[in-house]
Amino acid sequence: MMYRSYHASSSTGEGSGQLRKRRTRHSRRAEAPGTSEAADAQDRPGRLQKTALVTAVDILARQEQSEQKLREKLLRKGYEADDIDAAVQRLKERHYLNDEEACARQFRFLYEESRNSVRQICLKLIQRGFDKELVMGCVPRDTYEREKDAALRVLALKSRAADRQKLMASLFRKGFDVRASRAAVEAYLTDSPEDV
Repeated sequence: MMYRSYHASSSTGEGSGQLRKRRTRHSRRAEAPGTSEAADAQDRPGRLQKTALVTAVDILARQEQSEQKLREKLLRKGYEADDIDAAVQRLKERHYLNDEEACARQFRFLYEESRNSVRQICLKLIQRGFDKELVMGCVPRDTYEREKDAALRVLALKSRAADRQKLMASLFRKGFDVRASRAAVEAYLTDSPEDV
């Protein structure tokens, strides 16, 4: 009997009428003009809009950014160009934003800790918004030993030994220097128990 009473009440529409009223009330409020989140924040006295400076500090607290990337992120969040300029200027005055130091720090970390070639590291930093001359200024004069070691680490990740040409092509695609990749492939093949 409960089976019938349950369906009977839903088919008569007793409970569904109340749901329909609630839905229309919520939908009317959502469709009403001027009820965006920004307008809600302005209407409520307890909620304040974040300034461009506060948002920039929040972004920098999460991850170090270049000036260009920070400007792009603030523009995407809808801040005016004048507010962004003032925020960036204030951050520079307080030494929270310094492209030279940030680029050198990120290059040093990637250079010492990663398996990436110097070419890949430079491209990565340029994509992060650092100036090309600034990035190239961080590259040491002699990178041969480091490139060879990084190429060996890349080759060590290979699960099976491949022929010399495939290994060289793999390293070329990853941006390694010809001389360093050739030396790394030779060292890898001589250390590998299965010579090709």
